[in-house]
Amino acid sequence: MVNRKPTFSEIAAVDLGSNSFRLQLARVVDDDLIFHDSLREVVRLGAGLSEDKTLSDEALNRAIDCLNRFGERLRGLPPQAVRAVATNTFRVAKNAPQLLKAAQSALGFPIEIIAGREEARMIFVGVSHSLPKAEHKRLVIDIGGGSTEFIIGEGLEPIEMESLYMGCVSYSLRYFPDGKITEEAFERAQIAAATEIQSISKNFKSKHWQEAVGSSGTARTLGEVLRLNGLTDGAVTLDGLYQLRQLLVKSKEVKKIELNGLSTDRSAVISGGLAIMLAAFEGLNIDKLTVANSALREGVLYELLGRMQHDDTRDSTVNSFMRRYHVDREQVKRVQLMALVLLSQVEHKLSMDVAVAKQHLIWAAKLHEIGVSIAHGGYHKHSAYIIENADMPGFSKMEQEALGFLVRAQRRSLTKMEMPLLLEDRTALVMIFRLAVLFHRNRLDITPPELNLAWHKAGFGLDVAPGWLAKNPLTDAELASEIVCWKDLNIDLSLA
Repeated sequence: MVNRKPTFSEIAAVDLGSNSFRLQLARVVDDDLIFHDSLREVVRLGAGLSEDKTLSDEALNRAIDCLNRFGERLRGLPPQAVRAVATNTFRVAKNAPQLLKAAQSALGFPIEIIAGREEARMIFVGVSHSLPKAEHKRLVIDIGGGSTEFIIGEGLEPIEMESLYMGCVSYSLRYFPDGKITEEAFERAQIAAATEIQSISKNFKSKHWQEAVGSSGTARTLGEVLRLNGLTDGAVTLDGLYQLRQLLVKSKEVKKIELNGLSTDRSAVISGGLAIMLAAFEGLNIDKLTVANSALREGVLYELLGRMQHDDTRDSTVNSFMRRYHVDREQVKRVQLMALVLLSQVEHKLSMDVAVAKQHLIWAAKLHEIGVSIAHGGYHKHSAYIIENADMPGFSKMEQEALGFLVRAQRRSLTKMEMPLLLEDRTALVMIFRLAVLFHRNRLDITPPELNLAWHKAGFGLDVAPGWLAKNPLTDAELASEIVCWKDLNIDLSLA
């Protein structure tokens, strides 16, 4: 079983958006969160994307400088108490791996690149916790720097989620270049946004929800500007948005905008965000939208709290996949038990957290045969493909790739895979999982042999209970093939 997760008095979330980087800290009091400190810096990472989707050195440096400052504030917190997520610009930038490596070094903690729908799900979690309980369905719109998320949900549970590749930074750069604001530019921007929204309008129009809520910087800025300039009482309305559009057009240039409540950094991206919001209002038949004070980073914190309280969304996702693909649960138990026994014999040599290694082996055991529903031949490849490409709530793309790698490596040749070095943790996990699958190929509830696995600089050593292999010639032959598979990688697997 997985060790009990520790509870921390303080946890933190880092949201690396396309416009701003945010750090939110919270104290854990009586299994609830009290938000007590936050940092925000306008990095405008998305503005550093070239036409070929490469981030400029200037944008990279802005990001690293910011994360160095965030890292200082987070210093002293244990790794399990911090979760950092990166969104659209990290998803699309060709040199994202370079940025990710430097960003993690500056922050001092791992950073997960999350998919658009996963971002949408966590936004809804964060927004829902900040709003009064309601029996009706809510539409949440989050206009970020590079993407816009649309979510319909009830209570704390999202039902429909979509992420569209349009944001206040990307649209401001594309349709309002050099800070010029014109009627024609607004028309082009709104038409472009309306075209994107049309693809999801069937499931997101007003007949599917009873209340519309906006989250993140664009929605909050629009609400404040409308209120402080006497255009509305603080709610976002279609009439108020069009009045604001006229005021922006009248200004002609970003640097000439004079509106109460609009900061200099927001002035540069307000036109793109406004065009997207107008298109959303018209395309989804929104009359009025209220503004929430929470967004992605709060959702990340509540997810982190849930993991600490043994209410991990990822476990629910894995169990759902098991039901969907009609997994043989008895086989899961057999493979999982042996994998954890073998892990216990080498865990002292792992660099990674043992609880994390256990969790990955448990998930792999539960999902390693989901591909059988597609085809039995090469089912391990089908299983891995599903894991790597499906929407898996709670999982980052990197976690899906790591889990997919482990499942893909469960059987047959390893030469076509990009295997890590012998002494890396992933190599040990692959060995453990392959042996657990191999020894239960007969799918029978028989007592497996006593095994002892060793992991050393020369390779792996496996001790099998005397006489057992002689009585089980099929497994003996499989082990002989397994030795060859590892030898092809120049890694020794010796049997005793």
